[in-house]
Amino acid sequence: MPKIAEAKILIIATDGYERSELMVPLEKLKAHGADVKIASLKPGQIKSWDEDNWGDSVSVDLLIGDVLVDDYNALVIPGGQINPDKLRKEDSAVGVVKAFVDAGKIVAAICHGPWLLVEADAVRGRDVTSFASIKTDLKNAGANWSDQEVVTDNGIITSRSPDDLAAFVAKIVEEVEEGDHPRS
Repeated sequence: MPKIAEAKILIIATDGYERSELMVPLEKLKAHGADVKIASLKPGQIKSWDEDNWGDSVSVDLLIGDVLVDDYNALVIPGGQINPDKLRKEDSAVGVVKAFVDAGKIVAAICHGPWLLVEADAVRGRDVTSFASIKTDLKNAGANWSDQEVVTDNGIITSRSPDDLAAFVAKIVEEVEEGDHPRS
C-alpha cells in the first residue's frame, strides 16, 4: 500500500478534455506528492475544452501506446464529451484501461470518462456514476448507475461532473493508499 506521496499516477487524455477534470486531479495529486504523468495519442501538447470553447494546453509526457501498467498505481480518465469519445475509438487507449482494470489498479473516471470503462467491459455488475447523459450507456453495459458525487466499486472510482472534483480526488487518494484491488 503506497502512500500517496510515493504513488505514480497516469492520466490519459487527448484534445478536448474537460479542463478542470484534468487540471484539478493533476494539481491536487501532485500537491499530495504523487508523481503524475499525462499520456496521449500524440506527442507534444493537447488542448482542453473549457466550458464552451477551446482552452489552454498541457504537455504530454508519453504516448498511450508506450504505457507500462506496472509502472503506475492508478489511472485517471478526465471527461468532457470530446476526450473520452475520441479515446474510446482507439484500441491503444481502451487496451490501457482494460490492463489497469485487469491488474487490479485504481481506475478513476469522471463525467463522460466512464465511456472508456464501457469499452473496456469494466462496468458490468459494478456500481458507478457519470454525467447524467451517459447513464443509459452505462446501464446498457450492465452497470448499476446511481446519481452520487462519487461512487467506488472495488477500486473503480466514478464521478459525475466538475462539481464533484473535491470528492473525486479525495477518493483517489484514499483508494491509492489502500493498494491494488484484485478483481475477478
